Amino acid sequence: MIKTTLSVLGLSLVSSLALASDPLHGTKWKTIDDVTKKPLSVVQFTETSNGVLSAKIVDVLEASESEKCTKCAGKFHNKPLKGIQIVSGLKNTANNMYDGGKITDPKNGKTYSFNAKLSQDGKTLAGRGYIGISALGRNQTWVRVN
Repeated sequence: MIKTTLSVLGLSLVSSLALASDPLHGTKWKTIDDVTKKPLSVVQFTETSNGVLSAKIVDVLEASESEKCTKCAGKFHNKPLKGIQIVSGLKNTANNMYDGGKITDPKNGKTYSFNAKLSQDGKTLAGRGYIGISALGRNQTWVRVN
């Protein structure tokens, strides 16, 4: 009886750990232009079964941003911005730090390497897009949408 109880508890623990998702999974973030400081869009993160995060635009906030992505390459070329995946391949590396991602800037259609840090209170996400080395890049801080 005790062995059975311990086995069930062990399996329950393993199952609950398998269902645990990344803190970014399912969250929505208001993107803020690093030059104008205006909110541009709302993106939502999703996590694959192997822990890789991506984010797509779920709402466009800036009227001039509601056009099609004419400069995007591939399947998003000339598609409305709403629904475009702008972040892919992002992985939690520990302590609210994320790395290994790619981010696409819909304004110019270019894709950059991407890393980010989730604030301690979970209300802001500081991201950096860059080419080559992180020192050659741009920062953006996104604000969590409740």
